[in-house]
Amino acid sequence: MRLKIMLPTGVLVDEDVRKVTAEAGDGEITLLERHADLATTVVPGVLTFEPAGGGEEFVAVAEGTLVKCGGEVLVSTRRAARGRELGRLRDQVERQSQALDAHEEAARTALAKMEAAFVHRFIEIEHGAR
Repeated sequence: MRLKIMLPTGVLVDEDVRKVTAEAGDGEITLLERHADLATTVVPGVLTFEPAGGGEEFVAVAEGTLVKCGGEVLVSTRRAARGRELGRLRDQVERQSQALDAHEEAARTALAKMEAAFVHRFIEIEHGAR
């Protein structure tokens, strides 16, 4: 079975796997190649997969969608981080979250400045029209 985890910036995982386990909107699901096709939402959490060569890997995912169609499992999410150890994955997700918070704060600041400039310019235009 082929697992593809897609982000807006590219493909995080694209490999053959034996099993995929994820948190769906209505509980945990485990998918094997012969399972029925399905489409579901994925809630923020840890997706686990078993590569074809063995072992177990983890992907922390934000909300998204999961589609199993034939021999493919496609996951689309806005953010994800991959790791082989849960402890390190947790640290990686925390660092990404902090960076995202900083970017969001910068965007909010830029938006506030734009709004203030717009209001200031609008007032100037209104006073000039009198």
